[in-house]
Amino acid sequence: MSESKPATVAAAASLRREVGLVGAIMMGLGSMVGTGVFVSIGVAAGVAGPAVVLAIALAAVVATCNALSSAQLAASLPVSGGTYEYGHEYLTPWLGFTAGWMFLCAKSASAATAALGFAGYLLQLSGYQFPAVPVAVAAVAALTAVASMGIRRSNLANIAIVSVTLFALVLFVFAALPQSWVKGTTAWLPFFRAPGGGGSVWPALLQATALMFVAFTGYARIATLGEEMRAPERTIPRAIIVTVLVAALLYEAVAAAGIVTIGWQGLSQAARAEIAPLVVAAKTLDAPAVYWIVGVGAVTAMLGVALNLILGLSRVVLAMGRRNDVPALFAGVDDRGSPRPAIIGVGLAIGALALIGNVETTWSFSAFTVLIYYAITNLAALRLPRAKRLFPPAVAWCGLAACLSLAFFVEREIWMVGLGLILVGLLWHWGARRLAAR
Repeated sequence: MSESKPATVAAAASLRREVGLVGAIMMGLGSMVGTGVFVSIGVAAGVAGPAVVLAIALAAVVATCNALSSAQLAASLPVSGGTYEYGHEYLTPWLGFTAGWMFLCAKSASAATAALGFAGYLLQLSGYQFPAVPVAVAAVAALTAVASMGIRRSNLANIAIVSVTLFALVLFVFAALPQSWVKGTTAWLPFFRAPGGGGSVWPALLQATALMFVAFTGYARIATLGEEMRAPERTIPRAIIVTVLVAALLYEAVAAAGIVTIGWQGLSQAARAEIAPLVVAAKTLDAPAVYWIVGVGAVTAMLGVALNLILGLSRVVLAMGRRNDVPALFAGVDDRGSPRPAIIGVGLAIGALALIGNVETTWSFSAFTVLIYYAITNLAALRLPRAKRLFPPAVAWCGLAACLSLAFFVEREIWMVGLGLILVGLLWHWGARRLAAR
């Protein structure tokens, strides 16, 4: 067990418990059903080909193990901060800090990807020839302002966004069904794609699994908002499990629909060039209404993901500020119960990452860092006292092994940068502790 919490944590202003089960599920879906389905399926299809549907299933299994570990940890310690707090409580301050640092890196990159995806779909839908990066940065600024208004208004905005998105995706899947009868199995063969046209198919499949795993990690937002949940010991586990199952079914259906309409090559090219693979697929259906509804659903989905990521990230920054792992000014909560300084800081970081302008780079970086984050989550779950365990230790062991393995199937340049960032973060942590001890 860790050392007792510093006075800054105990004395910090509390957030308000205003989120119930439905709101928690919608927040999880708002964080998942966005970039993961509208962008990353195209990116992963370019790696694994039609076997992306198998990669989605494998990613769902890994995510379920992690979700169950997160659920029991969140139920035992329902405070803002997610694995940052679990690491402090059940492991060591160093691992807790590493989890928080990786979460900030991973989800800031995911939010930047969502902002770029929003810009890509909006420009594709409008027909304007305009750079995506300025539009993405403007979207981040607007969503940061919305998130600063407090959790209740943000939650209502999220429910509206998710409802539109789910309707658009279900419509796309049903509209694509006739294509599956026309094309038969031709769009699915060969099912496995080996890099360079030869060799083992496993590296490509596992890399695609790592990329798709990120698409399932939206449930982390449910855990990081634990301090704002009503009856968190019941609400958090139920919301996480329902969210993962719904997302898995939806991803499989959308991936299959995309493959039978424009093929895995088309999905990959559209993700790389237009950042809008599903709108490109919907164009081929000769159904203008479907095209427009999918486009609007994509735009709202990207906004929903970015909004939920800003909310989740700001709560981790708030928790880290309470422990002085980031400047203490980020620990402030305004009279509306909103961690405004943390939200503004997160918005600035996401806007800076959006300037990269490449969804494949930001998404791959997010994959590595979030896998390290969940490896620490599973490690913390293994240290739970027996009385607080909701699931067998084997679940956490499977999640730990899968996360550590998949993390190094992303591009070598990406995981090397990720390891370097871990080192930079730990040096900062060491230096901050040394200064605080003087």
